Amino acid sequence: MATAAHYTLEENTEGRTVLKLGGPFLLSTISTIESDLRKLKADYAAVDLSDVTEIDTVGAWYACQLAQENSVDVINASDRAERLMKAVGQSDSDATIEADRLPLFERVAETMGSKVFNAGYGVTNIVGFMGQVLVGFGALIRHPRRFRYRALVSQLESVGVNSLPIIGLMSFLIGIVIAQQGAVQLQAFGAEALTVNLVGRITMRELGVLMTAIMVAGRSGSAFAAQIGTMKLTEEIDAMRTIGISPVEALVIPRILACVFMMVLLGFYASIMSIIGGAVISDLMLGIPFWTFLARIQEVVPTYDLWVGLIKAPVFGLIIALSGCYQGMQVHGNSEEVGQRTTKAVVQAIFTVIVLDAFFAVFFTKVGWG
Repeated sequence: MATAAHYTLEENTEGRTVLKLGGPFLLSTISTIESDLRKLKADYAAVDLSDVTEIDTVGAWYACQLAQENSVDVINASDRAERLMKAVGQSDSDATIEADRLPLFERVAETMGSKVFNAGYGVTNIVGFMGQVLVGFGALIRHPRRFRYRALVSQLESVGVNSLPIIGLMSFLIGIVIAQQGAVQLQAFGAEALTVNLVGRITMRELGVLMTAIMVAGRSGSAFAAQIGTMKLTEEIDAMRTIGISPVEALVIPRILACVFMMVLLGFYASIMSIIGGAVISDLMLGIPFWTFLARIQEVVPTYDLWVGLIKAPVFGLIIALSGCYQGMQVHGNSEEVGQRTTKAVVQAIFTVIVLDAFFAVFFTKVGWG
């Protein structure tokens, strides 16, 4: 008995070509002749299964496909082959696999209800996560020897030191753009000298810390989510809990402290680099000497503008770190979830930072720091 599937092209009594299949026509044996059958260009009048010794569902389906390609019949099939071909033949359908769409009003109501429910569920999870963080801080205050200083130093380097080049370059270029575009508009009023005021105040008060927060969210916030999410996916966090290590104390708190502390330094650094960029372009295009520009900054920028930026920076850092760590801890299921949660972490952090920045702008104006 043949142990492998095979085929031949024979002529029947009417002189017409017949594709004759033989041997076991099974999932495990079809692969030996599938490529040859795919390349077969001959026209045949029928598919003959008289020499097929065994057949399964896949074999029956493939025999049907061979017959449908030339619009011919399957002949000399056994009872089992007939039953299987009838079953797989009925599975073919041109019907749509999508459910009928609901009316517009019902779709809108259903979508809005789902989003409201998910928002409530998300708020509950966020509050619970913040509670875990507070408990973790309390535990470290009671037992300071459990704090992981090396993890904090590593995160300080990752969040702060490693981001100095990109934040410095970005801030320098932003300072150039603000000074150049501002000078073009102020020239219409003969007030090019006020470019110093424009660059100094807007970078110290707003753009320095805001653009830094956006960069840190895209760089470090996404890294927090991806790192913790991958650890969650590979069950490293479950292993930490098993051996008595709190993931919040070991992973979340060092990242929060690093992000809060470094945002203050990075925000100030970004403001300085923006002012230097404005001074450079003013020296080259406006005729304002570099050192004169810097000396004027001290005169025209009030001290409270510096404090406004320094107050906002740690709040933005806290939001970025909480968003990244929270989304990382929510990863489950598969690796695709890591990418989705990382994207959510960045979007949520940037959105929240911009909303808070608007709130701070109104608040500081009301208290006389406008």
